[in-house]
Amino acid sequence: MFRTLAPADRTEFAGKRAIVTGGSRGIGAAVVQRLLDGGANVVATARTATDETPKSATFIAGDISTLAGAQEFASAALAELGGADIVINNAGAARTHLGGITSIPDEEWLDALALNFMSAVRVTNALLPALHEAGAGSAIVNISSMTALTPTPPMAHYGAAKAALNAYSKALAFELAPAGIRVTTVSPGNVLTPGADAIRQDFADAAGVPLAEITANIPLGRPGDPRDIAEAVAFLASDRAQWVSGVNLSIDGGELPVV
Repeated sequence: MFRTLAPADRTEFAGKRAIVTGGSRGIGAAVVQRLLDGGANVVATARTATDETPKSATFIAGDISTLAGAQEFASAALAELGGADIVINNAGAARTHLGGITSIPDEEWLDALALNFMSAVRVTNALLPALHEAGAGSAIVNISSMTALTPTPPMAHYGAAKAALNAYSKALAFELAPAGIRVTTVSPGNVLTPGADAIRQDFADAAGVPLAEITANIPLGRPGDPRDIAEAVAFLASDRAQWVSGVNLSIDGGELPVV
């Protein structure tokens, strides 16, 4: 069970302008709330808001899986905030195809790339002038997945898109370092979110095992809570991580195999 943490420092992100994609539920909503708790002004987006979407954030509905949608959202977010200091690219989704790689339709490969990879590229490109204007200390955190590091055939399209995000993030970190803009990546493992729960249920049904068995072997003894990821994102976006860039932080309760 997730242990309650001490209250966040309300001055940590005071005056900071943060933009979070995929911020309506799950990890995205937790990140939005953590940045708000730290004193940031936050704009979030997703196709629709949910009961999980933090009410203190400004929510802008949109579809950032297209170039026009990503640019439209970025413009609206900048108009709302007057600039940007922190960008969290969290938008993502996937469907399992238990028939394996050849059962994944061509259009789903393209959809996976559009939402899980190209949305981050497009939103970031649209926001880079504002980040350069904000100057050194600005931060981009891209939310990837352990599936990029340990891909499985039923989710090969999702893993490939997130692997592309990892490579892009590393290159972007190198390019933006002279401007003092840091770029990092977070790769969550088995976290309890609506989307991930549905995927785990598919695997459990296919294996004929209880859902709990899918996460039974996590070394730290429990699946992740969205707040576990949000805390890491908050650190990477803050000045506490001022000498951290180009890294991919795995947050998975110790589940990633180590040789």
